[in-house]
Amino acid sequence: MSTDVFRFREAGDADFDAVMGLYRQLHPADPVVLDGRDVFAQILGTPGLRLYVLEVDGVVVATTYLNLIPNLTRGAAPYAVIENVVVDADRRGTGLGKEIMAGTLQAAWEAGCYKVMLMTGSKTPATHAFYERCGFSPHEKTGYTARPDR
Repeated sequence: MSTDVFRFREAGDADFDAVMGLYRQLHPADPVVLDGRDVFAQILGTPGLRLYVLEVDGVVVATTYLNLIPNLTRGAAPYAVIENVVVDADRRGTGLGKEIMAGTLQAAWEAGCYKVMLMTGSKTPATHAFYERCGFSPHEKTGYTARPDR
């Protein structure tokens, strides 16, 4: 029987290094952010932006980023977008992803969101199956992205 203690919570200032370490796993080819503490503080201080972490025995092992978006359709119910879903590589496949996604979705429902969306760049069938097990449907919307010319 597992004795691990899980804690889903909003991130705080002290979580910067742990979150950045998880982001390095998500996008290892990204340029290293030398001092992102100002952006981190901006995220933490902006209403509607919620950065979550999942701790196991006091160690941050996963993170999600929930963006709550005001809306004038659907009875003025907000919607949400989840970004930057990461579980520590050494702990994937242990149910932690499902745990943090459940907490993140619950936070969106408690905020009155009528839907939650996410996009993944992964082509891995297991990743898509994971999101479907978390309650997401790939059949309702079509997602597109645009990037500036560089």
